[in-house]
Amino acid sequence: MKVISVKFKENGRAYYFDPGTFTVNEGDFVIVSTARGTECGEVVRGLHEVPGFSREVKPVIRVADAVDVRRMRQNRVDVQQAYTLCEQRIAAHNLQMKLVDAEYTLDRSKLVFYFTADNRVDFRDLVKDLAAQFHTRIELRQIGVRDESKMLGGLGICGQPFCCSRFLKNFQPVSIKMAKEQGLSLNPAKISGSCGRLMCCLAYEQKSYEYLNSITPQVGSVVRTPDGEGTVIETNPVAGTLKVRSNVEILAPRVYKLTDCVYLRGGKRAPKAPEPDKD
Repeated sequence: MKVISVKFKENGRAYYFDPGTFTVNEGDFVIVSTARGTECGEVVRGLHEVPGFSREVKPVIRVADAVDVRRMRQNRVDVQQAYTLCEQRIAAHNLQMKLVDAEYTLDRSKLVFYFTADNRVDFRDLVKDLAAQFHTRIELRQIGVRDESKMLGGLGICGQPFCCSRFLKNFQPVSIKMAKEQGLSLNPAKISGSCGRLMCCLAYEQKSYEYLNSITPQVGSVVRTPDGEGTVIETNPVAGTLKVRSNVEILAPRVYKLTDCVYLRGGKRAPKAPEPDKD
């Protein structure tokens, strides 16, 4: 299927649309229909083929003209005022919710506010108040803290922009087990992102660690080294090394390459995992 990629926010994800008979190039603006309504988006990648993609995509309504682009930009300016006023009304109604973002549809038939909250919030009076102020349909959507980070963007502890706001299309499940298998500190401050959840990048190398741990003798294993039998007291799966204490002579522990050691017995052996680069 040949599609184009369209983005509606600078740090938002790109969506596929069918250009139909329209000639669309990268950098153009197009009018499309989305779940939020009619929107104007920027083409971030021209016509290209997506192998194996078979889901139905919505067609492009038309190529945006100068009036559409001007209206879109004006909406982005006006939505800042709407955001400020909504914050004031939330405080006036004493609601336990944090406003994250706001956006207009292209024809201004709907104004959507995104917020986070620890519990369910009764915002019916707030919606009536906002509808009377803006004279349009008001919609409030509760999102998670990860979605908040994706919308707002920022820098992670690695010094790079958030992965979620750069290229992640969907959030992958991340567990504390991944941090344990990768030998990381279990200090929440070191393995959590700005959103307060476990860092998404823990999942990037998980398959590699599963494979390396499955072929590496664990602590307590007895192995044969070039200097005789010994017990593994420390492992480094990434470097492919073992620190072994000799069982024959009273010697200081030595570091050996994994390829120079032969596993004999003992220790906790993980089941053999497939190599990450193979299907």
